[in-house]
Amino acid sequence: MAIACLVAACAVHAAPVVPKWSLLPQPATASLAESGAVDIANGATVSVRGAERQQVQSIAERFVQRVADTNGLNLGVATTGTAHPSITFDVNPRADIADEAGYRITVHDGGILVTARTPRGAFYGGVTLWQLLTPPGWTRGAPVAVADGVIDDYPRFAWRALLLDSGRHYQSVADIKKLIDWMSLHKLNVLLWHVTEDQGWRLEIPKYPELTQTGACRKAVGLDSELTGSTALPYCGFYTEADARDIVRYAAERYVEVVPEIDLPGHSQAAIAAYPWLGVTGKRPPVWTDWGVSPWLLKPDEKTLQFVDDVLDEVMRLFPSRYISIGGDEADKQQWNASPEVRAQMHKLGLANMDQLQGWFTNQVAAYLVQHGRTPVGWDDELVAGATLPASEVVMSWHGNDNERVALAAIKQGHDVVMTPQESLYFDHYQSDLPHEWAGPPPAATLRQAYDTVVIPNGANAAEARRIIGVQAGLWTEQMLTFAHDQHAVFPRMAALSELGWSPPGSHDWNGFLQRMPAELARYRALGIDYADSAFAPAFNVTATANGAFRIALANQVAFGTIRYTTDGSDPNNHSAPYTQPLTLSGKTSLRAATFAADGFELSAPRTQVLDASTLLSRAGSALATCSSQPASRLDGSRPAQGQRPVYAVDIGNMCWLWPQAPLRGVKHVELTVARIAWRFGDEAKDAVVRHKASAAGEFEIHADSCTGPLLASLPLAGAVQATGQTHLEAKLATPVGAGVRNLCVFASGDPRDGQWALARMTFSK
Repeated sequence: MAIACLVAACAVHAAPVVPKWSLLPQPATASLAESGAVDIANGATVSVRGAERQQVQSIAERFVQRVADTNGLNLGVATTGTAHPSITFDVNPRADIADEAGYRITVHDGGILVTARTPRGAFYGGVTLWQLLTPPGWTRGAPVAVADGVIDDYPRFAWRALLLDSGRHYQSVADIKKLIDWMSLHKLNVLLWHVTEDQGWRLEIPKYPELTQTGACRKAVGLDSELTGSTALPYCGFYTEADARDIVRYAAERYVEVVPEIDLPGHSQAAIAAYPWLGVTGKRPPVWTDWGVSPWLLKPDEKTLQFVDDVLDEVMRLFPSRYISIGGDEADKQQWNASPEVRAQMHKLGLANMDQLQGWFTNQVAAYLVQHGRTPVGWDDELVAGATLPASEVVMSWHGNDNERVALAAIKQGHDVVMTPQESLYFDHYQSDLPHEWAGPPPAATLRQAYDTVVIPNGANAAEARRIIGVQAGLWTEQMLTFAHDQHAVFPRMAALSELGWSPPGSHDWNGFLQRMPAELARYRALGIDYADSAFAPAFNVTATANGAFRIALANQVAFGTIRYTTDGSDPNNHSAPYTQPLTLSGKTSLRAATFAADGFELSAPRTQVLDASTLLSRAGSALATCSSQPASRLDGSRPAQGQRPVYAVDIGNMCWLWPQAPLRGVKHVELTVARIAWRFGDEAKDAVVRHKASAAGEFEIHADSCTGPLLASLPLAGAVQATGQTHLEAKLATPVGAGVRNLCVFASGDPRDGQWALARMTFSK
C-alpha cells in the first residue's frame, strides 16, 4: 500500500526527534517502525473513501475541526478524487479488522491511513489519530512528526459508561453536550442519564405535566440559594422532549448511546410530590431538599404500574437505546411495612417479605420493557438483600466490597453485569486529602484506585468473566453545584476509566499510564477541561528542627514528576530548583511548589506553605482527625464576596475534631474560624451526636487529653449563629496548658441537625 504525499504538507524522513506515541486508552497493539515518520503540517489534506461516505465525511470534518481547535493545525478535507491526501479514512466492511468498533492506523510511505469496517471504527481511529497529532510537548501550529508504524485496536468491553446525575443538580444541554464530546474522546460509548430523583424529576412527560411543573422544583435550601439568587426562589430545571432528542442526536453522532434511568420504586419523592396517589400514604410530600435515601416509595399496585408503563412509553419514544435503566436501588421500605394495604398485597401475592414485593414490582416493569424490545438495567441492591432480579436485567454492581461478591452472585444467576464499584469509580468522591481539595463524600477515590479497579470479580471462571459487559463511573451530584465541579470530579479519572473499558488486560500498567498522562493533560488543557491536579500536586509535611528552623518534606500522591520550588513567593517554573531531599528553612519564608513533567509540562498548579511563628501552632480543619475515626466528608461553604469558595472537612452529624500531639508550650490564646452549614443529610440524621449546650446558641469547646478532659477554652457561638460565611472566635485559654504537647479535642455543642458547624482553622498563639 502506498499513499502519496503533498510536498507542502508532509514528508518522509528519519529525524532523531520524532516523539513516541503517547496514546490513551492504550491500543490493543501498537508497533512502531524502527525509523521513519510523516510530517503533518498546515495544508495537509484529509480524504474519505469506501463505504458510508457521507457519514465518514462528517467524521473527517469533525476530526479536522478538533485538530484546528486544539493543535492549531489547519488541515483540509479533500474533495472526491484528490490524488495525494496526507490522511485517508477508509471504511471497508470486509476489512480484516477486529470488532465493528475496531480500526487500524498505518503510518508509512508518506501518509496516514485509517481503516475500519464501520463509521464507528473510523471515528475511534480518528480519536487516536488526533492523539498522534498532539504528542508530548507539541507546539500549537507547528508541524507534527508522526512516527511510522501500525496500530490495530478494538475495545475490551461493549459498555464503557459514565453515569450523569441530573436529578440532584441540573446541567444545561450545552454542558451535557460538552461532556459527551469529552466522553467520546476517551472512547466511552454510554451515557447513563439519571433524570429522576427524590430531589427533582427532570424529564418532560406530556401525559403527566405535574412531574415537571411540580416535581422539577424544590425549595432553595443551603447552597442552592446561591444558584437561584435567593432562598425565596425555588431550584428548578427539566429537559423538554426537544432537549432530550437533541442530546440523543448529538451523542449518536459521537457514537455515545444515551441510556435513560427512571429510578423505581425508590428515589421517587419528586414524582409523589407531583401525584400523591403514587405514594403509599396518599399525602403530598415536598420535593426533597435533603440528600440520602428517602422513605417515599411508589405504591406497588396496578395504578402505579400503569403510570410507569405510560412514562416508559414516552421514554422509549425519546430514547432509541436498546437499554433502559429502571434503578431499583436504596428502596427504604418503612412506608411499605407500615401500610396494611401493602402488607395485604404482599400476602395475597404469596410473598415472604418486602424485598420480594420489590422483586415482583420490578419484574412487572422489566417485562413491559422486554415486550417492547428493550433490555432492562438496574442496580444490585436486591441481590445484596438476598432477593433476585428479573432474569432479563443487566445488573450494575456498585457494591464492590468483599471481593466483588455481589457482582459474582449476579453472574452466577445468569445476569450480564456492569462493574461500577463505589469504592473506586464513584467520581463524586473527593480525590485527595490536600487542604484545597474540592467537596465530595468520603472516602477518597484516587486516580490510582480508579485505574486499579477490579473489573473481573475474583473467583469468576472464563465463562463467568464473559458476563462482564463493561465498566461505568458514577457522577452523583449532591455536592456538584456547577459544571466546573463536574469537570473537576470527572477528570483526569475518566482517563483511568477509559483504559479500564477499552484496553486489553495485558496492557494494564500504572507506571506506563502515568508516563502517558502529561500528553493527556495537555490535551485536556487545549480542550478547555477544568481538570483536577490533585494526584500530582505537592503536599507539605512541616516539622520543627532543634534550632528553631523548619524541616519540610514534599511529595505528591502518585510519586511522579519533578517537584520544583521557590522560597521568595514567586511561581515555580520548569527551571526552578528541583526538590531532591527535605528542606531546612527559616521562618518568614513563603515556599511555593509545583510538579512538572520531563518535557516541562506543568502537572500541577503551585501550592503555598507559609513558614512563620504560627505555622506549627495552626492547623486547617481538613488536617484534623474526626472523633469517630471515620473519614470526613468535604462540604462546600458559602461563597465569599472575594476569593474561592471554602471547603470544610466535616464528620456529618458529629461536630468534633482531634488534634493529636498539638505543640502547646507557652500557648495562651486560641482563635477558631468556623462556619455553619445547612443540614440536609437524611441518612446521617438518626446517628447525629447531640452535645449539651451551656448557652442558647452553643459554643465550641477545647479539651486536653480527651473530649472529657480538662477544658482549655469555651468560645460562645452567639455572634456566629446568624452569620453568613465564616466567623472568627477568639479566647484566652482558661487553664494553663503545661509543657510540651497535648492531645486536643474540639467540638461544637448542640444538635447538628439544627445546623452543622464546620471548623475551618484552629490557631494558637503565645
